[in-house]
Amino acid sequence: MLMARDTSRDETQKLHKKWLKHQTFMAELAQNKEWLDKIEKEGQRLMQEKPEMSALVKKKMEEIRECWQDLESTTQAKARQLFEANRADLLVQSYSSLDQRLEQLEGQLAYVDYGQDLTTVNKQLKKLQTMECQMEEWYIEVGELQAHAASIPQQGQVEKVSEKQAGVEMRIVRLIEPLKERRRILLASKEVHQVGRDLEDEILWIKEHLPVATSQEYGTSLQAVQQLMKKNQSLQRELQGHRGRVEDVLERAGVIASIRSPEADSIRAGMEQLHQLWEVLWTETEHRQLRLDVMYQAQQYYFDAGEVEAWLSEQELHMMNEETGKDEASTLQLLKKQLALQQTIEDYAETIGMLSQQCRQLLELRHPDCEQISKHQSQIDRLYVSLKDLAEERKSRLEQQYWLYQLNREVDELEQWIAEREVIASSTELGQDFEHVTILQEKFTEFAAETGSLGQERVTAVNQMVDELIDYGHTDAATIAEWKDGVNEAWADLLELMETRGQMLAASHQLHKFFSDCREVLAQIEDKQRRLPEVRACQGGTSNTSTLQRLMQTFEHDIQLLVTQIRQLQESAAQLRTVYAGEKAEAIAMQEHEVMQAWKELLVSCEDCRMQITTATDKLRFFGMVRDQLMWIDSIICQIGTGEKPRSVAKHIELLCCLLLTQKTTFLGYNLT
Repeated sequence: MLMARDTSRDETQKLHKKWLKHQTFMAELAQNKEWLDKIEKEGQRLMQEKPEMSALVKKKMEEIRECWQDLESTTQAKARQLFEANRADLLVQSYSSLDQRLEQLEGQLAYVDYGQDLTTVNKQLKKLQTMECQMEEWYIEVGELQAHAASIPQQGQVEKVSEKQAGVEMRIVRLIEPLKERRRILLASKEVHQVGRDLEDEILWIKEHLPVATSQEYGTSLQAVQQLMKKNQSLQRELQGHRGRVEDVLERAGVIASIRSPEADSIRAGMEQLHQLWEVLWTETEHRQLRLDVMYQAQQYYFDAGEVEAWLSEQELHMMNEETGKDEASTLQLLKKQLALQQTIEDYAETIGMLSQQCRQLLELRHPDCEQISKHQSQIDRLYVSLKDLAEERKSRLEQQYWLYQLNREVDELEQWIAEREVIASSTELGQDFEHVTILQEKFTEFAAETGSLGQERVTAVNQMVDELIDYGHTDAATIAEWKDGVNEAWADLLELMETRGQMLAASHQLHKFFSDCREVLAQIEDKQRRLPEVRACQGGTSNTSTLQRLMQTFEHDIQLLVTQIRQLQESAAQLRTVYAGEKAEAIAMQEHEVMQAWKELLVSCEDCRMQITTATDKLRFFGMVRDQLMWIDSIICQIGTGEKPRSVAKHIELLCCLLLTQKTTFLGYNLT
């Protein structure tokens, strides 16, 4: 603000210098205008973030804004004062100063220096750019001075200013073309030096990468080869990305090389060297990639072969394991693992085939180590075949052991089952009576049938397993044969026990049946004995002889049925006496005697009853004939009284005499009249 308000008229200070100083101050003021805008933005942001400080911030911003407006108005007023005070002198001095500067620039352009290298050329270009900027500023300044010169009121002052103005404008016009020519020459020189530098850089870059492309190191392991392949592939990608740069440099160098000049000869030589080195680098990189591919295949084969050999060796250790399991469950688990492992080994044939295919490819490529690779592959094939044989042998051992445990379990279960059946078959219970022994016999019959069918089936299955294992060549064939003999002996003993038990139950059944039959026959005899009084009672209750005869025939027929039972009892008693002795024999004899005694008594009673019925029948028949004869006599008497002739008199008399002869014992007791 103090500088803007400085209005001193010191004569010692030149007016033009003051004007330039004030112009500089105005330019600085225009630049700080952005700083004021930034302060206003910060104030707005501060008021939004902290509303409580908005009044204070707004007050400060208004103060700054007022100070700035005051500064601008004061500056412009001073500029007007300085300009209005000595406008003509100021313009003359400005044109004089500008003319001196143009003269100095013209002297600089008269000195020609195109640069010896790229650095000096760039310096010259920067210097030329500075001159051009000064020319632009001076051109603008001339325009401003022309505008001010047009407003000069006095004629004498106008002529003086116009003369200075014309001289400056002519000098500016003369400098435009030299500046353009200097720029063209410097740019051309820069391009030549730049192309030369680019050629040198590219040649150096290729020489730096060429040892990597021509390296004879191909790695001794798969990992090393992979790393070398990655490096070579990275180099190829780098070459591919750098190719455009090389082609651009060669194209630019070709343009310069087509010009006849000393500089073009060096460019041409550099271009040819770059082209050759680039082709060599590209070719070597491709060849190295091919060689690395072949080496990678070989190392990949060695790596895969090493893994295959390690896997085969590991599986071979598993196959050489002698563990066969402590029981059936553990053996079955081992067998399942073995089968799964064998399936894995079978599936591994695909890996072996792929490895063999890699070997054939390397042999077709005529790899330097083809003979060693072929031997290696043959060794792997032999190891694989040997592993399969070992796996089959271990599976056979585990199967035999599992079959042995399975057979042992079947034999133990069968022997236990036979022992349980033997307990039942060796029972001494023969029944308390006929019903009881019948139930026991029926249950034992079912037991024997079930045991015979199921047992024979199980024994046959065990024998078949034994025969198959022996025929298979089982290592424990002797033990298996002993188990078979033991099972067959136990089964034979069980059959014998069942047969003995069946015979005992049959004999007991026969004995109790005899006693039961005896009791039944005695009951029937007693029933017949009870019925005899009823038959006797019928003698006096009926006068029909045919009824008495039918009644007696029915009773005798029932008794006749008992005859068969009595004979069967006698036969059974005779058989039982051959089987039993002691108390049971005495019981049989006593029971038989009791039955026979009752039977004899029944026969005697029946005979007596039959005689009584026969006598009663004869008596009834006699009484009937007597009644008939009496009726006949009565009819004869009637006929005599009527005078008729009697019919068949002699026949009736003869019949009457026969009746009297046959029934003379009873007849005497009746009064015929």
